[in-house]
Amino acid sequence: MPVPRGRPPARTRPQVVAAAIAVADAEGLDALTMRRLAAELGAGPMSLYTYVRDKEELVDLMVDQVSEFDPAEGEPDLLRLLVWQRDLMLRHPWLPAALPNRRLDGPHMLGHLERGLAALEPTGLPGAVKLEILALLTGFVAGYVSNELAQARAGVTDSERVQQHVAALQEAVASGAYPRLAAVLAEGGPVRPPAFEDVARRMIAGLVG
Repeated sequence: MPVPRGRPPARTRPQVVAAAIAVADAEGLDALTMRRLAAELGAGPMSLYTYVRDKEELVDLMVDQVSEFDPAEGEPDLLRLLVWQRDLMLRHPWLPAALPNRRLDGPHMLGHLERGLAALEPTGLPGAVKLEILALLTGFVAGYVSNELAQARAGVTDSERVQQHVAALQEAVASGAYPRLAAVLAEGGPVRPPAFEDVARRMIAGLVG
């Protein structure tokens, strides 16, 4: 006589993770709880532990699921990887805050790491240094995007932010206490923020050059 089997899971793990991503995209990572996700799925909170151990594993899977790199992007290139990271983080605003101290050993994140190492291969640097460079560049992108998102929430454009900053600095140097900063401001030049790609190129050159 056949042994009775339990009912198969109502959903797949990727479907659960996709629902979690949708909640985080719409409401932020803090709003994502197992109870909130269960309500979104129309399931009992305890049923979610069929798919993940806890919220930490869920977020690990979320990070990996959104991080699939388009293979049509061509040869590995650090600038292209950073532009991709920025676009990814802007699409998923919870991602910069989710990355620190996160296990990034899913297939998509490992694929991204592999591409970064391939881009750094011509440098001849030791492997540990390559990994450090990739971590620093990812941190740069996360910080850059976090600043962009904060400005968007405040309703301030890049140009307005720079103008406000320069005005504050000019007021500060009027005291004469900061002669080097006063000299830099006296050079003038257009008051506009640099493009992301320009800043990223300088970061890459500084770390790899």
